[in-house]
Amino acid sequence: MGTYGDWFIMLFAGCLAVVWLFRVFHRWLHEPASVKRLKLGKGGVLTEDDENILLLEQAGYEVSSGKHLVPIPIKLDDVPLGRGSRLYIDYIAEMDHCTYIVKTARDRMPMEWTASGVRDRLLVYSLLLPECDGILFVDAKEKVIRKITFHISDQ
Repeated sequence: MGTYGDWFIMLFAGCLAVVWLFRVFHRWLHEPASVKRLKLGKGGVLTEDDENILLLEQAGYEVSSGKHLVPIPIKLDDVPLGRGSRLYIDYIAEMDHCTYIVKTARDRMPMEWTASGVRDRLLVYSLLLPECDGILFVDAKEKVIRKITFHISDQ
């Protein structure tokens, strides 16, 4: 093989390094500067007898993680506002290579099924995790699963 083999290996390694550097630079260049991606951890413990999980599994969804707590520190005039707030994600479910945020119905907070009611209650979750394909609203009492997707347009 001799010197030609050594040069070939060096040229191949150099090409791989250039392609890798180009991809890293391209990704960095096209990512907004202020984006802070939320990465969910493992989530809460899933119980086998949870009626929401059973309803999702009957519909063909696979529940991949339990309850997530997302802390939201809030400042008012550069002063922390108490301990801030938090958002709860009840479950993360998957079906056909699509990932969904799951919110469950609550008796004390009924859902208003109007465009503005759905927006006010659920849009924040879609904006929080833009890589998810939608939100599933599960009402175990009514045995209903509703899929909500938001499409934000510039018009």
